[in-house]
Amino acid sequence: MQAREILLKSRPEGTPAAQHFETGTVTLPDPGAGDVLVRNIYMSVDPYMRGRMYDRPSYVPPFQIGEPLQGGAIGEVVASGDPAFKPGDLVLSMLGWRTAFVAAGTALQKLPSIPGVPTQAFLGVLGMPGLTGYAGLTQIGEPRPGETVFVSGGAGAVGSVVAQVAKILGCTVVATAGTDEKCDWLRAAGVDHAINYRTCGNLLAAVREAAPKGIDIYFDNVGGEHLEVAIELARPFGRFVECGMIADYNATEPAPGPKNIILVVGKSLKMQGFIVTNYAHLQLQFLQDMGKWIAEGRIKWEETIHEGLENAPNAFIGLFSGQNTGKMLVKL
Repeated sequence: MQAREILLKSRPEGTPAAQHFETGTVTLPDPGAGDVLVRNIYMSVDPYMRGRMYDRPSYVPPFQIGEPLQGGAIGEVVASGDPAFKPGDLVLSMLGWRTAFVAAGTALQKLPSIPGVPTQAFLGVLGMPGLTGYAGLTQIGEPRPGETVFVSGGAGAVGSVVAQVAKILGCTVVATAGTDEKCDWLRAAGVDHAINYRTCGNLLAAVREAAPKGIDIYFDNVGGEHLEVAIELARPFGRFVECGMIADYNATEPAPGPKNIILVVGKSLKMQGFIVTNYAHLQLQFLQDMGKWIAEGRIKWEETIHEGLENAPNAFIGLFSGQNTGKMLVKL
């Protein structure tokens, strides 16, 4: 079997563009003992991948020039040399950005079947983004009924889970998004106050109006001005869940810190960054809770799907201008 792959051609300076990627073709061997041949069906693009395009130490190794990129993918087993897998099985891997691959069975996770849930949801609401939102909110944010939660990037794959889980746990939720359509979707999903940060004029005033008594938890997907606003409006002993700062991912110079960072001291704020692998032990509990809430109709989700491996770079680039509502996926 031949497979097409997307390779990193050069390291971006600033926002990634099409010229930083190229397509390659490889011939795959038959799977040997313990190996599995998989044809990918869906692949994920995620903001954290931008960090892997820098050649610097991090919690995951950087992508290498001239080699295929990696990311979450769901595929179907074509042939197997591992008795744990048989043709037709659906599997989750970190070998996206390619149409097919051969890998050890130990690198694959067989997907469960949840009634009424499409397969690709295991790359979104029931996958890494969902666990990220669920774990960050519950373990760092520690929400209590009656508290106010502020979520930046609320219509994204992570933010939309955070907003809805916070509502389920009895909180008032204020969320931002970049279009009126995304704000309408957030309100339909139960968010109390949805703010279009691009058109509201004054973000601080808009969030203050939505949360006149202040905020107890800030779930940060954006950084920048959003973080300053959250610090300004935080109540004493507020908790800041630092998940991502997409506003600075493509910065060519170090971004200045929040001008009001001194308030962290006087307000006794907790600010904690995290990555989802810190909470891998919550996977089973996460699937149980989310499966129950989905069955009860309490969790909604959106997907933005591009067709064809050749469109994976454009899908990825689109993350940085807000071209997705919910999870950005590529159907192969």
